Amino acid sequence: MKVEKLSDLFQHTLQDIYYAEKLIVKSLPKMAKAADSSELAKAFTGHLEESKEHVARLEEVFASLELKPKASKCPAMDGILEEADSLMEEIKDPDTRDAAMIAAAQAVEHYEITRYGTLISWADLLGHKKASQILGKTLKEEYGADSKLTKIAESHLNSEAVA
Repeated sequence: MKVEKLSDLFQHTLQDIYYAEKLIVKSLPKMAKAADSSELAKAFTGHLEESKEHVARLEEVFASLELKPKASKCPAMDGILEEADSLMEEIKDPDTRDAAMIAAAQAVEHYEITRYGTLISWADLLGHKKASQILGKTLKEEYGADSKLTKIAESHLNSEAVA
């Protein structure tokens, strides 16, 4: 896709986050299974269900714009998740592995937060009110997921990894 104006960039970024969400849906079950902490596994499983809803919402956004849902490869998300996979395989200590997975999951959340925030801004500028509202629901959930991960890390997981 050739990007020449903001509407093109909006569409490209929408395709980027669509790819990212679909990749996240594939990655979260592996992360939940690898988690030593049942609380962390539950957080990953819960976010998997949210992420499936995010994919459906993005499809709704595409439909509101009269576009066919399309994913554009997202090298940033590929890199974040490849690093997470590598760390999950490399780190033998379960507490340290959990800390690494939280860090990777938060990198994912922060990427999503920036993408959704940007898309909302552009949707507003481009007059895509329905798209903005739909994306806003997802952005709120991404902030919530990030906050939940922080609480898990700071309440005990990070300190357990130190021991």
